[in-house]
Amino acid sequence: MLRTLFTFALLLAGALAARAEASDTDSTQPPADPCKSQSFEGTAYIVCPVDPAKADLRLFWKDTGGKPYRNFSEVAEAVTGQGHRLLFAMNAGMYREDFTPMGLYVEDGEKLIEVNREAPPKVSGPVPNFFKQPNGIFYLDEAGAHIIPTGEFMKQSPKPRLATQSGPMLVIASTINPIFIEGSTDRTRRNGIGISSDGTLRFVISEDGVNFHDFARFFRDELKCADALFLDGGNGTGLYNPARRRNDTSWHGGYGPIFGLVEERD
Repeated sequence: MLRTLFTFALLLAGALAARAEASDTDSTQPPADPCKSQSFEGTAYIVCPVDPAKADLRLFWKDTGGKPYRNFSEVAEAVTGQGHRLLFAMNAGMYREDFTPMGLYVEDGEKLIEVNREAPPKVSGPVPNFFKQPNGIFYLDEAGAHIIPTGEFMKQSPKPRLATQSGPMLVIASTINPIFIEGSTDRTRRNGIGISSDGTLRFVISEDGVNFHDFARFFRDELKCADALFLDGGNGTGLYNPARRRNDTSWHGGYGPIFGLVEERD
């Protein structure tokens, strides 16, 4: 009888330990992948759809001490400290050497950087991407998400909750930016954001080198985005996605503005 009780106790203890271990394992499992892999004309992409009416989409630049985050891990740690979880993050536009956004930057309704209306710098080489015309602004307000050329934004003077300025525009009212050259050999990794016909935001980063024209066509023809904005290319692009074990770093020493999709922890 004693042996039977002892054996039962051992089995029960083992079962409880296994259950606790499984529970601990489940709690550390990465969240479901909010992004998906797609291919278009031989180029691989990662596409992260976001419903701006339901999702907690944020912009990050500086921490509470006024220091630029510069990397996704710092953003994730800050979000975790607030009792939330960072589902994915992506660089949100171009920035200066001190990681200050190149143009308009609005976070939580507060305008931290004004619209950049500077003329393109006089350089001997190609015009920097930010200054290729038209550049544009992504913003969120009470009416939803918008991507419009900077000139149109200035005329409308909206009051955004979030905003970032970058350039050039990829797609404008379903028309590919005419400055792009079909078949261009200028191929590099690129990322951008578009708005599809149902209002869903499409955050996109290419896994392969792609030129501007083909990148714009992916937004317009495959993702059905009437408007899309280029965010950055080459070493300035990056994705954070725990479900894919992805935590990119910038070869420029860090990122400036960063998009982040946040959810409450269970």
